[in-house]
Amino acid sequence: MKIGIVGCGTLGRAIAAGLSGHEGVQSIAGSTRRGLPIPELGGVPISSDNRAVARDADVVLLCVKPFQVEHVSRELAEVLRPEQLVICTAASVSTAQVRFWTSERVPVVRAMPNMPCRIGAGMTVLAAGEGATAEHVALAKSLFETLGRAIAIEERLMDAATGISGCGPAYAYVVIEALSDAGVKLGLSREVARVLVAQTILGSAKMVLESAAHPAALKDEVTTPAGCTIDALMELEDGKLRHTLLRAAVAAADRSATLASS
Repeated sequence: MKIGIVGCGTLGRAIAAGLSGHEGVQSIAGSTRRGLPIPELGGVPISSDNRAVARDADVVLLCVKPFQVEHVSRELAEVLRPEQLVICTAASVSTAQVRFWTSERVPVVRAMPNMPCRIGAGMTVLAAGEGATAEHVALAKSLFETLGRAIAIEERLMDAATGISGCGPAYAYVVIEALSDAGVKLGLSREVARVLVAQTILGSAKMVLESAAHPAALKDEVTTPAGCTIDALMELEDGKLRHTLLRAAVAAADRSATLASS
């Protein structure tokens, strides 16, 4: 299949890099906003002609900002065909909106990838719009699995997913930064502390994904009676870490629901 990426910013470039290894992808082409420098993208042809990129593609990925989706969708409406699939990665923009702006010419799947897609370790959440079949969702899933993991949910839950996985890397980076600072405070070099913390977070996340155990059960395995871990956990509880993370994710989800109109 031929892939057209409309909007070759950070996300668009990451998707292009990931899809270059997909066995079902025959070619990739991309576009960027007129007036911007044409980026180098490892042999992928890039132009400023959104319509040409969309016209020649089997799958069109809209990787533009939420406030740009309407303009770009209306621009593409004349050249889109019913047999194509449009995948929109913009937060807050519904599949119904994209369908309306494209004159309901094509099926639409909504996608929310996150930052680690850049290194093939991302999490992408997908939702089917009206007219999108299970086969369309399976196709979108196979494309984004080149960038990490991908799952499908109901569209009404997309803002929740944005607050958890879309924004989630930022929460993890704050935790990594704070624990790295603690390592420096305790006498470790900055680089040693960074590696210790990052690998610990990576390994812990991998255990959650590969184990059937609840995270609380895994936590209990680390927490020996009268040991040092329980003292640390008491400090985290005093600092209301759980409550703060919960409120942060809810605030991000609430904000996600308003982005398209901002």
